Amino acid sequence: MYYVLQPLRVLWKIYFFLFFILTLTVFYPLFRWGLAKRERFPLAYKFMRYWSWWVLTLVGIRMRRIQKGVEPEAPFIICPNHSSYLDIITMCRVFKNYVVFMGKMEILTWPMFNVFFNTGMNISVDRSSMKGAKNAYDLAKEALQRGESIVLFPEGTIPNGAPELGPFKNGAFKLAKEMEVPILPVTFIDNVNRLQAGAALRVKGGPGPSRVVIHEAIMPDQIRSMTMSELKRNTFDIIKKPLDQNGD
Repeated sequence: MYYVLQPLRVLWKIYFFLFFILTLTVFYPLFRWGLAKRERFPLAYKFMRYWSWWVLTLVGIRMRRIQKGVEPEAPFIICPNHSSYLDIITMCRVFKNYVVFMGKMEILTWPMFNVFFNTGMNISVDRSSMKGAKNAYDLAKEALQRGESIVLFPEGTIPNGAPELGPFKNGAFKLAKEMEVPILPVTFIDNVNRLQAGAALRVKGGPGPSRVVIHEAIMPDQIRSMTMSELKRNTFDIIKKPLDQNGD
């Protein structure tokens, strides 16, 4: 069955990337205008949400939000698992209000898409440099102080074994403790099946559902009562549970 389905998956991925590039090109002037001034960043985010709706809808990806708890008042730190290149654009559909993404430095080399990171709307992280990592951390603190919520993938990258979780880094949890803001765990259940990272000719891809679980927030009083290790473990277990329940 793999050899029957895989050519169709490859064709779908070609269609997806062509449509992604085409629509990004069409929306690019709006993004550039919206990102020219910081006060327009929330409007630019609304453009991103509209663009992501077109992309996901017309490639056959159906979003389903599963709400487990009440979303806290901003600012807070969103901690999702990272399983696919779809995670950022699906996140735009999940959260209506402007959120700041923290992404790897390599995004700055991606044509057109880098506009979301080289204009100050989002934060790029140079993990190869202690100075670069500290600079990103300080920018994240400033965003939280402005009342903006942060999206920080605690794994730091898409792990090779996704959807199995990779080890969590300390950044999100240190930030939550220092700034005394809630952590909102999020689980992407299906994104790895919609667009799996890896060699295009071999990995999964195709239309279908994209279920996103928004868990109960871990509030500042709970965060204060836990050590860093306990907080990481608790968040890890919360995100992992739906993956275990929906494993293939």
